[in-house]
Amino acid sequence: MPTNQIIEYLDSNHVQYTVIEHPLAYTSQEIAASAHIPGKQLAKTVMIKIDDHMAMVVLPAPERVNFERIKEYTGAGVVKLATEREFKNMFPDCEPGAMPPFGNLYGIEVYAAESLAEEMDIAFCAGSHTELIRLPFKDFKRLVEPKILNISWKP
Repeated sequence: MPTNQIIEYLDSNHVQYTVIEHPLAYTSQEIAASAHIPGKQLAKTVMIKIDDHMAMVVLPAPERVNFERIKEYTGAGVVKLATEREFKNMFPDCEPGAMPPFGNLYGIEVYAAESLAEEMDIAFCAGSHTELIRLPFKDFKRLVEPKILNISWKP
């Protein structure tokens, strides 16, 4: 079941969305394959630390975070991947690693990759490792107000 917080937020903002159930999967590529969604439409959430505060990066499943670009954009001294131990308590209604890209609901700044903004629809983990939510990118952008930057790269 998607988190009540995200469902209530989407419903209260009159967003058209679909809940997609899929077999248990943990990596973004496994999730995309099991849910039959193109990897470029699956928005994965990566937690990072910018100096001493947490932030969320949202990017297409096949891409990786460009830490140097985030450092340049933010003027930070240090930008690095956060450990699960550092952020797991920030998402009490989610399974570890399955948090939705709605950092605004958790008081976390959100950065989104420009390449994700090229998609009409995106899908993302809804708080569990067996369900996704699919919605128009324009609604994600309107509700979350992420900073959309060139912050990812394709391996």
